[in-house]
Amino acid sequence: MINPFKRYRIDSLFIICFAGLITIVLAITVWTSYAMTSRELADNTSYYQKRLLEELNNEITGRLTSIEQISLTTSRDNDLLTFLSGKEDEFNHYRRSKGIQEALAHLTYSIPQIQAIDLYMEQPEWGDRQSYIQFHELKAAEAQPWYPLLQNNDFSWSEEHDLTTYNGNVSVLSFSRKVYNNSRYLGILVVHVKADWIRGILEGYSKDSNRMLLDLNGRELLSVGTSMKDAGLQEHDLRFKDQSGVLRLHTQPHGVEPLVVYSKVADSNWMLVEITPWERITSGSVKLAGAIITIGIGALLLAFLLTLWLSRQLLKPIAQLVRAMKNYDVGGKQAELAGDYTNEFGILFAGFRRLNERIQALYASLAQRYEQQRKAEIEALQANINPHFLYNTLDQLNWMAIAEGQEKMSRILELMGRMFRIGLSHGESFITIDEELTHVACYLEIQQIRWEDGLEYEVQASQEVRNLFIPKMTLQPFVENSIIHGFNARQSGRIQIKAEEEDGRVRMTITDDGSGLAPESKGSHRRKGGYGIRNVRERFSAFFNENYEIQVKDDEFEGVVVTIIFPRLEEAQT
Repeated sequence: MINPFKRYRIDSLFIICFAGLITIVLAITVWTSYAMTSRELADNTSYYQKRLLEELNNEITGRLTSIEQISLTTSRDNDLLTFLSGKEDEFNHYRRSKGIQEALAHLTYSIPQIQAIDLYMEQPEWGDRQSYIQFHELKAAEAQPWYPLLQNNDFSWSEEHDLTTYNGNVSVLSFSRKVYNNSRYLGILVVHVKADWIRGILEGYSKDSNRMLLDLNGRELLSVGTSMKDAGLQEHDLRFKDQSGVLRLHTQPHGVEPLVVYSKVADSNWMLVEITPWERITSGSVKLAGAIITIGIGALLLAFLLTLWLSRQLLKPIAQLVRAMKNYDVGGKQAELAGDYTNEFGILFAGFRRLNERIQALYASLAQRYEQQRKAEIEALQANINPHFLYNTLDQLNWMAIAEGQEKMSRILELMGRMFRIGLSHGESFITIDEELTHVACYLEIQQIRWEDGLEYEVQASQEVRNLFIPKMTLQPFVENSIIHGFNARQSGRIQIKAEEEDGRVRMTITDDGSGLAPESKGSHRRKGGYGIRNVRERFSAFFNENYEIQVKDDEFEGVVVTIIFPRLEEAQT
């Protein structure tokens, strides 16, 4: 993941960070205030709605109970029972029907909430079709909407429905009651109550409320505003199990979850339910959140301006320093930096000035060294004439020895030429181990010619090891030390050279069977190293620091063992 502070401008990062922080704090504040206030408003709304529903329920219960009492009293009237029994002659039956019709009409006129009264019997009397009191055949009751409710009950309230009158259709609630006389079923008395009267009680002082009147079975009798079906409620909803309560509906589309408050009154046959849209409850919270957002946007704008001013004040000296670094020219005119800063920027400016002075001094020193190096290269090119002269001289001596029949001298001159070429190696400090072994083999062969058959040597190295690199002229000083000091005053000797690789390092071993390392007190000429060996140690220390080993010690039986360990190198080092 890329660190933005390493890629983008600092002023942009300042603005983004401060704006992001304020935005996050603003979002948390808005959400917290909205959640807390909406919850508090919902609690308060549900509390007052429950109290209001209780008052409305008490009023409706009193009104509807009075209708039930009137229906009960009427159904037990002796004239009505005699009329429904049909035991009178036709004249008396007609006369009694008129009296009952007048009594029921008087009841309808005296109670304005009653729209009409219907009486269902076996032998109805045909009355005035424009009257509020109608007699019907008992079989005709089966087609009425309230009739299924009487199958298992003696009385029941119907749902809101339309009643056909001579003035048109009127919305009513019907209370139907079966009429009995000595357990004999005589007919049905139906009192139609004006639905607008009950709806007016449900509405109260709020014309935009959503309230419903349910019976104890959860059946909707009448609603104001939203009905149960539209609100997503089902009849006989098990959630209405307590006297009163509050619940949230989660069945509405688009995430709308209205608040439902219901209330039952003790010893009442009805339950009132009010549904309030959540938007209406939280409208105050939304306004508060809007006010907070407005204030937050203002704060965000102020923070943007403040951050912009601060970032410019902080970036101004940095920009000066950056321009000075970009336009820096060694030996040219340098950019002027402000000198009135005494804080961290002043320290940076002072450090940049000191760095410029140091660079100027180093540049002058490098220029001087470059001039010296150029002179040294010229001298080195001139010195290259001497090796070429030496090569040519050795070649001429070799041909002279061949002409004189001096084969040994010719071979020695040839081996010296090979050693000389490997030793120079075009000025390189590292050569392959194969070239190093060839160099020391040439030296040993020259010594063999001098010793004739008295000197033996053996070289062991795999081809993989021979391809690795080693500082040149490493082995020859140790081999020369073995011949000069180890085989001193002797006519024979043996030298073994072994190169191997182990654990990512190269081990070179030189073993001879000479006189060994004699104590210094004996005056022996053999020591642990003269100039050549000291030169090898110094060069290894310069190339490898402490990552090498050179050991010279007596062998377990006779002679000396030289061990050289250094890192594995697959290419020449510079």
